[in-house]
Amino acid sequence: MRIGIFGTGGMADALGTQWARAGHDLMVSGRSNPGDLAGRLGATTGTWRETAAFADVLLLAVPAAAIGEVLAEAGPLAGKVLVDCTNDPALTGTPVASRISTDAHVVKAFNLAHVDVWRMTPPVFDGRPLSVPLCGDDQAALDAVSTLVRDIGAKPVLAGGLDRAALLEATAAFAIGLWFAGEDAQAILTPFVPTGG
Repeated sequence: MRIGIFGTGGMADALGTQWARAGHDLMVSGRSNPGDLAGRLGATTGTWRETAAFADVLLLAVPAAAIGEVLAEAGPLAGKVLVDCTNDPALTGTPVASRISTDAHVVKAFNLAHVDVWRMTPPVFDGRPLSVPLCGDDQAALDAVSTLVRDIGAKPVLAGGLDRAALLEATAAFAIGLWFAGEDAQAILTPFVPTGG
């Protein structure tokens, strides 16, 4: 795929590294020297608009407060897949997903795990691949992002339409708060084994 990366921070680096290894073509744009990240990824650089024009799939990996400005500068995104991995650093307030105004097919994904998890090759825990919930309304977009999830060795999980993205962000806020408090957030989700009839 042709993947455009909006942003130059940890998530852009971690996911971009995995996708470059998988053989995808990448272009990076950002406010702070995208050349450094592009050099590490073997990618090219461009403006927000150039990166949008280049890509089939765009990773939105900018601070939540910058989303509106970046998308405005990127221009029309009709037919593109926009992967939103952002969380509000305050972990409260208006859901990030509701702040995105675009004609792209938005898929919320990759927002539940710490950036270092996305650097794992592959992200497997106790023999189980990491599951990555995806929220989106367009099946072709979900299929494309599912491929990108599998490319990093994880398992895509279809978690409903984009209207459920706010729930995914709330889950991140809740779990991250527990992790920072020193608790094992994973332990609160018990495995469910259905019994017969």
